[in-house]
Amino acid sequence: MTQSMFDAQLYGLAVRVLDLAKAQGVMIATAESCTGGLVAGLLTEVAGSSAVVERGFVTYSNEAKSELIGVPMDLIIAHGAVSEPVARAMAQGALAHSRAQLSVAITGIAGPGGGTDTKPVGLVQFATAREGLIEATVRRFGDLGRAGIRRAAIVTALELLASRLA
Repeated sequence: MTQSMFDAQLYGLAVRVLDLAKAQGVMIATAESCTGGLVAGLLTEVAGSSAVVERGFVTYSNEAKSELIGVPMDLIIAHGAVSEPVARAMAQGALAHSRAQLSVAITGIAGPGGGTDTKPVGLVQFATAREGLIEATVRRFGDLGRAGIRRAAIVTALELLASRLA
């Protein structure tokens, strides 16, 4: 492994995703909220990633979700930003607003504040979109601390991308 700001496990997952995508000629777009662009940052840490990474959207605010990738504001109001419908719309919007064939979306509550009884800290919603098929996944990481939750979300996002490419 070359010198990286990310640890060996994360870097290795990124290489795996990039290799799978490159072998299939698939471009990837990310739509990230609670991870703040870290998935795209990790993927682009790998030399040669421009053959696979098409673009990344950091849609931290509700307005960004709506303005950048077309998530309907009424969907956000009805379900909340951290919800399966919004994650699905983010994944679909990332594809619609890019030239990618595969996307991953992440929206969650990294803490330390912001959690509720129904949406606690550590709740993260994911979605991937490819060829018209959107798959959603939810993880309840618990309160691992902000960095721990974000790291766990990055790992999950990369694993979901790899599974869509397998």
